[in-house]
Amino acid sequence: METYNIAGRHKANLSLLAVAFIWGITFVVVKDALDYIGPYYFLSIRFAVAFLFLLAVYLRRMAGISVKELGAGVFIGLFLFGGYAFQTVGLQYTGAANAGFITGLSVILVPLYAVFSSRRLPSAFLCAGVLCSVTGLALLSLNDSLALNYGDLLVFFCAVCFAGHILLVGKYTARYSSIRLTVIQIGTVSAISLLTGMSVETMPGTITGPVWTALLITAIPATSLAFLIQNRVQKYTSATNTAIIFTMEPVFAGLGAFLLAGEVLSYRQLAGCILILAGMLAAELKGSMAGSTEKADSQ
Repeated sequence: METYNIAGRHKANLSLLAVAFIWGITFVVVKDALDYIGPYYFLSIRFAVAFLFLLAVYLRRMAGISVKELGAGVFIGLFLFGGYAFQTVGLQYTGAANAGFITGLSVILVPLYAVFSSRRLPSAFLCAGVLCSVTGLALLSLNDSLALNYGDLLVFFCAVCFAGHILLVGKYTARYSSIRLTVIQIGTVSAISLLTGMSVETMPGTITGPVWTALLITAIPATSLAFLIQNRVQKYTSATNTAIIFTMEPVFAGLGAFLLAGEVLSYRQLAGCILILAGMLAAELKGSMAGSTEKADSQ
């Protein structure tokens, strides 16, 4: 059974919440940038800048990297690229609401994997956290009806990839350097995105202002720093907790849309935000009680 130092877990969860905030608040500027550049070329530039930044900062730490470490980083990067790629293509066949909800289903896939791998049922608090988060996602993202189509299937594969990314980060950062893994996986996403963009997109003749703005905002804080934080702190919390915390991303996206674009959430969407927050708090309460039990048992 996984146990975590309670102080370290609280710090890790707060750090992951900050990552979800960064991703959510930058959604508006990324959406605007994609009107002027293809998504794969945008991803290739975004992740290339992030890769070069981390390489410049941690060049000495990359010396002596092992083949297994390199393979682990590339493997994680493949899942990360798969999440972005399936989501991008799926959005061509389904609505943003459906895509947002189905992507968030990784919050179910992660604990399901944990159940099958450990053959132990999750706690009542964790189940309540997952249920609240999924219900909140539905209220926040979906319209009155959910018509499933081919795009929804592609976005579901996106959720599988993002769930796999969370699980692999938790697995490999316990064995290898989180810094090296971050640099390698970001470089992998950039390389594959470039190859994909060259095959299916046309590179724009000039980089417009909105694209430069989005790149400046996303390349360093929302890519290099965000994934570095995730890779460094996730070892101190569970993969399921990470998935639940990341459901806060659409909540922060709604906040960003309100602050930057003047969009207002409906009462139903606000209720969804509250349920997502309740789900996160339920999972956190479960961890706090577990930590208190461990402390009591040791006395």
